[in-house]
Amino acid sequence: MGFSCGIIGLPNSGKSTIFNALTALAVAAQPYPFCTIEPNVGVVPVPDERLSNLARLTGPEKVTPTTIEFIDIAGLVKDAHKGEGLGNRFLGQIREVDAVAHIVRCFEGRNVPHLYETVDPRRDAEIVETEIVIADLAVVEERIDRIERLARVSKEKHGHEREVLEKAKAFLSAGRFIDGSAMSPEEGETLRSFNLICSKPVFYVANIDEKDLGRKGQTSTLEEHARASGCKVVPICGKLEEELASLPAEERRDFMEMYGMTEVGIERVIRVGYEILDLITFYTVVGKELRAWTVKKNTPAARAAGKIHSDMERGFIKAEVISYDDFARVGSEHGARERGLVRVEGRDYLVRDGDILHIRFNV
Repeated sequence: MGFSCGIIGLPNSGKSTIFNALTALAVAAQPYPFCTIEPNVGVVPVPDERLSNLARLTGPEKVTPTTIEFIDIAGLVKDAHKGEGLGNRFLGQIREVDAVAHIVRCFEGRNVPHLYETVDPRRDAEIVETEIVIADLAVVEERIDRIERLARVSKEKHGHEREVLEKAKAFLSAGRFIDGSAMSPEEGETLRSFNLICSKPVFYVANIDEKDLGRKGQTSTLEEHARASGCKVVPICGKLEEELASLPAEERRDFMEMYGMTEVGIERVIRVGYEILDLITFYTVVGKELRAWTVKKNTPAARAAGKIHSDMERGFIKAEVISYDDFARVGSEHGARERGLVRVEGRDYLVRDGDILHIRFNV
């Protein structure tokens, strides 16, 4: 799997509509609050032009793309932590995800009611973020309390863990998401083990109206809010993208051309997801299968091999590497070998985006 992405937002922000567009699943999306009761989960292949080109050049029997998992939970409302609405009980469903997509309503839509009289992207974003901060603060305080109780009955002080929790609490108590750059790598690793939503990379999806395609519209307010926390904003017309997802490929291209669209929303979402998570894609041809894999940047070759199979990491000998650009230029592995474009790398070689790996191992 590439990565997993939790979808959050106010009711009627268009979460389920955008989920439908991203996953092409027929999930209910009605103009009334709390349409999503149980979390929806969709796993979709990552669009990959390089993988398609490699398949054309190599003609494998099977082509397996990497994937992304989307999890859509019920809309959060103000005072969800006090029992208002339904969303707060489902926050646990996205504590395991890699990144969070915050859907914010940036369209008027008279036929789609809003919880408030006006559409205000900044206010809407802050309401949801406040509820998440409060939910995470409760988790942190409970954990600190547990450490204190353990310290009274045992010699274990859990000093490191307590220190990380106190740092996290300082951010949350100030109403802020946790800034991972303020922590050491060891502290960051400990922090991730708590699965706090406020410590995960977040990006905004501005759900815009058709008339605002190619225009700032209401997104400028959201972009200003996002800049303050260094987050990215992806504008998507959820309603239009949902229609696109239901069309055959030929009609979809014509439809996109009519609206001046060069790519569908899922491509922009995935690109931003890869950026904020520092992910890259590498490829393998094993037997008759061509496959794409996703790993973090600067992943050593041996660990990347373990992504394929644990035996490969354990018995790693070397990796034969061809860059995608070299392979595409010469058109085959044989041609790459003839031209000396196949490199032999050791276990500590840092895999690069687009590498085609052949792992030599012995168990």
